[in-house]
Amino acid sequence: DGIEISPQVEPYNHYEMCWGRHTCHMGVVKILKALSSIPEEKRSNAVRNTIDAAVEFLLAHHIYKRSHAPDRIAKPSWQKFGFPLMYQTDVLEIMTIFADLRVRDPRLQDAIHLILSKQEAGGRWRIENANDRMLVSFGERGEESKWLTLMALRVLKSYDDASESMGLHIT
Repeated sequence: DGIEISPQVEPYNHYEMCWGRHTCHMGVVKILKALSSIPEEKRSNAVRNTIDAAVEFLLAHHIYKRSHAPDRIAKPSWQKFGFPLMYQTDVLEIMTIFADLRVRDPRLQDAIHLILSKQEAGGRWRIENANDRMLVSFGERGEESKWLTLMALRVLKSYDDASESMGLHIT
């Protein structure tokens, strides 16, 4: 946050929304995803501090909301689940990262409820955001997805196990 002059080189000069007063939310998620893949015992203090800062940044936004107005959605597209996402992200991907990091915080309640709200009667999740640029299809919009279902069930299992200590209600 706080960079007043954006870089004037490709490709950054086209993405002013990622420079200036606010940090690029997708950039934070992808950096967090990369750093969280480093085994805990191999993380430097700088990596641990960056992970902690990224987690707190996303928690301050209740994952996909406005930090100063948590009742307002800041990232509506993040509510549409897809796989694979490439540079984009969604609540399910973020919650997968948080589950892997064992992040436990009551501010995750809305994200967990969003995941639960998208479960179909048959227990699966549907693709809402499809990447049409893949050489191999992972499914079309509207189809049930085994990948999204696996991710959602892993997240819900992780938080179900910790729900009592976190004050979460997973139903």
